[in-house]
Amino acid sequence: MSWRDAFRLAMESATRRFGRTVLTALAVTLASALLVALATIVVTANSRVINQVSKGGPITAIRVAAAAAQPGQLETDSFRQGAARPITGSDLSKIEALPGVSQVLPVQTVGIYAVPSGTAEDQPKPFFDQMVGVDLRRPANLPVTVLAGRLPSPGLSNETAVSLGYLDRLGIDASTPEKAIGRIVELGAPQRSYEEYRSGMIWTRWVGAKIVGVVAQDAAPGEFLVSIEQASATSSWTRTGTRSPGGYSGLIVVADTLAQVHRVRSEITALGYATSAPEQLIANVQRYLRVVDIVLSAIGVIALVIAALGITNALLAAVRERRREIGVLKAIGARDRDIMRVFLLEAGFVGLLGGAAGTLLGATIARVVAAVVNGYLQTQGLAGVRLVAPLGVIAAGIGGATLLSLIAGTAPARRAARLPAREAVGGA
Repeated sequence: MSWRDAFRLAMESATRRFGRTVLTALAVTLASALLVALATIVVTANSRVINQVSKGGPITAIRVAAAAAQPGQLETDSFRQGAARPITGSDLSKIEALPGVSQVLPVQTVGIYAVPSGTAEDQPKPFFDQMVGVDLRRPANLPVTVLAGRLPSPGLSNETAVSLGYLDRLGIDASTPEKAIGRIVELGAPQRSYEEYRSGMIWTRWVGAKIVGVVAQDAAPGEFLVSIEQASATSSWTRTGTRSPGGYSGLIVVADTLAQVHRVRSEITALGYATSAPEQLIANVQRYLRVVDIVLSAIGVIALVIAALGITNALLAAVRERRREIGVLKAIGARDRDIMRVFLLEAGFVGLLGGAAGTLLGATIARVVAAVVNGYLQTQGLAGVRLVAPLGVIAAGIGGATLLSLIAGTAPARRAARLPAREAVGGA
């Protein structure tokens, strides 16, 4: 029997039992789709997400502050607390010129007096805290995550985002941060000279700010996130008439790659500034991603094994139903390997059909997941992730399903090949 004849017999058998063939191919399709979708997502996570955040961004961000800075200290008290010299523009330029530095973003913290809005029955108490000013024109490189709403618009002085700590003051549950959006908070910036401090006189400039978002931020301690322009203007007001020098209270230094974070930190520390960076975070993320890789791969393999068992069962049923056909073929001279070839070609056809359909379905599922993820990243002010579907994954989806089907069809094919002609014809 030629390969052409064997292929024709295999296709006739597959089309004659169309319903069973479709159901078997569907099982392979679903298994292949699951495997391809998982593999595409894993490859994208490893080759794009980790590499992207490792090449600049919050993961490679280094927080820089003056060595003797005291977090939470009011700037108006700086002349009597002996705080360290603020970071000046020349300091910023010096750090920006260091090798391995991609970007330097200034941070300005200002002590303020906050008066939240509320009802007469439940008026939140005023409190002292800090506003944290950052460059909101480049949010992708800031250690800031939007939990609800949006970030304040750059340059505006009447908008602010608040932290979860502010929600606690308002009595708002952290699971519903959107309830804080739209409320007004009065922010007062105190101003006093050394002489006024001795006499107890304090001047305060008040600004009504609308809460436009709720964030989790690690730029500096403070419950109010505002634009760097607003914080700088407020800082200038509080310093008027005092002996406090101007400058920034901190910096966010973004390294070119994760591998350069440690060296950049050492160079900045040598300049006399305190630094902190989540160097261990990315290593832990990569470690957990490997665990996820193993789990997802195991799920895909289990799905393929289930599909293989379905193919084996379908072909064993076909052997029982085609005993007379096998007997006739052997009676007219078909050899054992010819019979085995027919069944393997049928199994391979089902696997190829299911693998191709499953690969297409899996790639579609991965694209849908990528679209959802990118939509979320855009709401956080972050760059989207381009989906990666390597040819190896596509080839594995189609070729792997076909190979697995051939392996699954080996046992039924051998059983059919070893069936004696007399027994096949007589038992039909």
